[in-house]
Amino acid sequence: MDTQIKEKTQTESASPVETKTFMVTGGAGFLGINLVRHLLAHGHKVVSLDIADFTYPERDQVTVLEGDIRDLAAVRKATQGADIVIHTAAALPLYSAEDIYSTDIDGIRNVLQAAYEEKVERLIHVSSTAVYGIPDHHPLFEDDKLDGVGPYGECKVQAEQLCQEYRDKGMCIPIIRPKSFVGPERLGVFALFYDWAKDGKNFPVLGSGNNRYQLLDVEDLCDAIYLAATGDPAKVNDTFNIGAKEFTTLKEDYQAVLDYAGHGKHIVSLPAAPMIWTLRFLEKLNLSPLYKWVYETVTEDSFVSIDKAERILGYRPKYSNKQAMIRNYQWYIDHLHEFQGQSGVSHRVPWKQGALGVAKLFF
Repeated sequence: MDTQIKEKTQTESASPVETKTFMVTGGAGFLGINLVRHLLAHGHKVVSLDIADFTYPERDQVTVLEGDIRDLAAVRKATQGADIVIHTAAALPLYSAEDIYSTDIDGIRNVLQAAYEEKVERLIHVSSTAVYGIPDHHPLFEDDKLDGVGPYGECKVQAEQLCQEYRDKGMCIPIIRPKSFVGPERLGVFALFYDWAKDGKNFPVLGSGNNRYQLLDVEDLCDAIYLAATGDPAKVNDTFNIGAKEFTTLKEDYQAVLDYAGHGKHIVSLPAAPMIWTLRFLEKLNLSPLYKWVYETVTEDSFVSIDKAERILGYRPKYSNKQAMIRNYQWYIDHLHEFQGQSGVSHRVPWKQGALGVAKLFF
């Protein structure tokens, strides 16, 4: 593994009295860049640490370090002088199990240790509602049982346990558990849907689609993280679910995007059981565009209580599911020329259509 990090630029922003230095892991990712922009808008200095290149227009406003969170020396260098660390970097579910375990466990251990050594004011860890696994009730609350599915879900649970170890050492570590979030720069699995909407196709969903499936706009997530970064440390040193306040059913929310696209197309329900077995088979052949946690939960209700975040953080989400998805779809259309032909396993690029590419011909 390349353990070198390369300092690209360092430009200090014009600063108000309360300017702080934030170090953001995964600053070149989908959440990372939205968070970087959010922090810059509030007049803060930002350091980004990411294994990926920081290719955004804001690069001259940010101290950009290129490095891997699995490299403790790289993390230590990035953390020097930071007041607050926000940990967004992660290996997502389509990565190999080895990369998920090394990044999401060894990586966060390095971030926690470097922040502890540097005596940062607080570290915000961005976890996931994947820690709840496949639940048997809704809404989900922060003190519900944790049961991660697959390497990604398991690692998110273990990462939170590591955070608790450093809380016990006296650190302030707010943990944010967001629902799946969308917005500018988001591609990944949502790009599959937006591609069908753009091309005037009906879109299949597993089951009736009448289940309630909560999402989240990335701007609302950035607001929640910032509240955790700036609130009373005695109150925010806790765990918070974050999601949209307004959402209907999966079928209604996704239909809003098809209506916005303007081709008169519809969400088409498919029988869940045979399609899930088909996706399991396709996943073994590396032909499925979806991973287990997605297709095993998409037919069920999936929503969390945000009461605690509203009460303690003062969280006030601005976007409904429909508004968030339409905003993301419009960004997708506006920027399509920038990523056509690309694919990968992160949220920065569209995921491969796999077998959906053939199915698209029939819808």
